[in-house]
Amino acid sequence: MEYKKYLYIVCEFILLSLTSCSSELNQAPDGKISLDDVWKDNDKIAAYLNTCYQHMPAKGNLYYFWCRGPVCCCDEAWDSNDLHGDVISSRYYSGDASANDYPLWTMAGMGAGNGYYWDNYWESIHDCNYFLQHIDKASVTNESDRSRWTAEAHLLRAYYYSELLKWFGCGLPLITVPYDYNDDFSKVKRSSYYETAKFIIADCDTALKCKDLPWRITTSGEAGRLPKALAYGIISRVALYMASPLYCDDNNYWDEAYTLNKEALNGLEEQGYELYNTLYNNATYLGPDSYFAYDGYPDNLREKAAIYNEYFTNSMEYSSNPRDKETIFQTNNTSQQSANVEGIGAQFGIQSGACPSQELVDCFETTDGQPILNLSQPYSDEETHLQPNYNSDNRLYNPQDPYKDRDPRFYAYIYYNGSERETWWPFDEVPTSYENYPASVGYRVRKIMTYIGESQTGTADQGSTLTRTGYFLRKYIKPNTGATNFVMMANYKDYRLAEVILNFAEAAAHAGHESEAIQAVNKIRERAGMPDLSPTLTGQDLLNHIILERRVELACEEARYFDVRRLHKPDEDLSTTDKWVTAAKIIRNADGTYTYGRMQVRTNPRQCYSNKWLKGPIPLDEVNNIIAITGDNWQNTGW
Repeated sequence: MEYKKYLYIVCEFILLSLTSCSSELNQAPDGKISLDDVWKDNDKIAAYLNTCYQHMPAKGNLYYFWCRGPVCCCDEAWDSNDLHGDVISSRYYSGDASANDYPLWTMAGMGAGNGYYWDNYWESIHDCNYFLQHIDKASVTNESDRSRWTAEAHLLRAYYYSELLKWFGCGLPLITVPYDYNDDFSKVKRSSYYETAKFIIADCDTALKCKDLPWRITTSGEAGRLPKALAYGIISRVALYMASPLYCDDNNYWDEAYTLNKEALNGLEEQGYELYNTLYNNATYLGPDSYFAYDGYPDNLREKAAIYNEYFTNSMEYSSNPRDKETIFQTNNTSQQSANVEGIGAQFGIQSGACPSQELVDCFETTDGQPILNLSQPYSDEETHLQPNYNSDNRLYNPQDPYKDRDPRFYAYIYYNGSERETWWPFDEVPTSYENYPASVGYRVRKIMTYIGESQTGTADQGSTLTRTGYFLRKYIKPNTGATNFVMMANYKDYRLAEVILNFAEAAAHAGHESEAIQAVNKIRERAGMPDLSPTLTGQDLLNHIILERRVELACEEARYFDVRRLHKPDEDLSTTDKWVTAAKIIRNADGTYTYGRMQVRTNPRQCYSNKWLKGPIPLDEVNNIIAITGDNWQNTGW
């Protein structure tokens, strides 16, 4: 299959030495028969479709060196490994990036398809186009298979295009045929962002019309294959993005985004997709490890927190009637590493992975439904974030007891100073670990203390096992997992119904359907155990609450990285969100109490906030080739 990487559209063909693979051009993917013969054999046709899946990404924490990639490259988390100069976060924070070497995609993932998106996705788009060019006349044994495979190829092409659109943030050439060496590439033109979005939606519509493409994947033998429901998920996300300020080219697409999202949400719900709202494993999630809140936290909210933790620590089963009816599509990679590379680093002495930021923690409301901060201007110092602008209507929040009475999702997602975890701890406690001493190596409950100077888990300026922010990520770590009970993370939930609901809410609010927007957000809040939004919210106040809900519900799921960009206008920058990221500054007093404040994670600002960081660069060689062939410069601004 070496020849395939040179069959991309546009510029890849220039990179090829035309004699290097000429003998392979008429060979099948197995190198033994001609490609023409592939289309004469049912099994080989199916095998060729499988090649269209080869660049499906795993996402999750399988970016380079067990990192969450975009999660750690915005304002919601800080990578505990950033002090190593050869990791994504370190380079990103220092601004060490170029069109020739952009760390988020040139530092490839842990063998899991995360990275080299421009090359890989165009290769897969070529494969999809090649398949679609031949499938109509191919010798397929069963016509229902032909129908399903055709729809699947359209949906795969839509997926890859949507990923390119998301990562690069620019319009793309709309290619429906596989380009060969002798084709005239000078005629290839880039379409607008909107036209590209509509092309993706058209492919999804083709998939939706196919009666032979299943709504769900119901058998483990087909794990990883695309279900029809994913078409609605892609439409929902693409429609929201195309109407957003960064991408809309000053056009108002909100009515269209609203209509498309409403159809997607209704279609998914008609097919039985619903929010995960039942706690199945009560013994695990409401047992000894279930320290989801302070003592006295209401049992109903404690269970809500447990539901969230259970949902994110279990893969969706492949069944016609799964317990998890929320997940639309999960990536097919079961090697998501667990608490050894993410979570409380002291468990294994390796690293703590993505440490949630103080900015993210600030997003979780108190149990009465009041935001902690004033949403119209969360910080008095808009860049440094050291002076929170508190919401004057909030009567529950106490800055010196900051983790009390918070949204249940806070306890499901985050380990904070004073929370507890029961697992195998591989060290004896030392006298200066006041809250846990004495205790020996073994299976026990340990208080997670993140104050400055705490010997095992506290905030520090160095050491990837310690928290960089005063917080550890809990969202994906199964209860009790440890050295004597190591449990891998669940498959990454790439698309889920909650996102579609929130996409619809945002589009509805912009399109003037504010009561529908509020009703949609309230579906999410009801599942979380939070009070409904006020029915009187309107205009920018309503939008602020919807964006806040997205930050909480979709925390550390890659959504924020793209949200914070699309919500800016093309001439703006990220200085108010990504220039400074803050941590909890927690001091243990002599009497055993704590003083809470805020501090910068590091003393100098990150260098990934200027205008050019709104979009990533197209690889330099590709841009140069396009200029040579077409005379057009496709590069994004600033790169």
